[in-house]
Amino acid sequence: MRLPKYFSEIDAHIALIDEALEVLQEKLPISDYKNLSSLEKFALNTLIFRFSKLQDLLGSKVFRSYLEYSGFETSEKSFFELLKEIEKEGIVDIDTWDELRNQIAHEYPEEEDEAIEKINLFIERSQVLIKIAQKLRERYLAVERARKEDH
Repeated sequence: MRLPKYFSEIDAHIALIDEALEVLQEKLPISDYKNLSSLEKFALNTLIFRFSKLQDLLGSKVFRSYLEYSGFETSEKSFFELLKEIEKEGIVDIDTWDELRNQIAHEYPEEEDEAIEKINLFIERSQVLIKIAQKLRERYLAVERARKEDH
């Protein structure tokens, strides 16, 4: 089964996001990118990279695997159909997922004030992404417990 492996990957991403946030803690919300130390800039880049990896892992692998494990037929289903089912499960709503996905797709503007605003939004949304991963784990564990009780 792939889900336990995926949850280990999720844990690694979340741990590094948390470490990056810890390094940045005293500067949050970020008001001046130029005055961040090299370590703080590295932490910010790590956070953005791990956010991207976590979002991709959830969307490309975990959603489908979770639904399959839960008994939902996923073959021949589009990502949007899977996302609608994930939404029915109360894990994430489609609009929130689209916002998270679009967060990665946008380039940072050259205007520093706009860039700082986007960076702070990114930091805020990292917590949303982590909550989605935690809800998935909770639902997976609930399905696993129910299966064990049935046997």
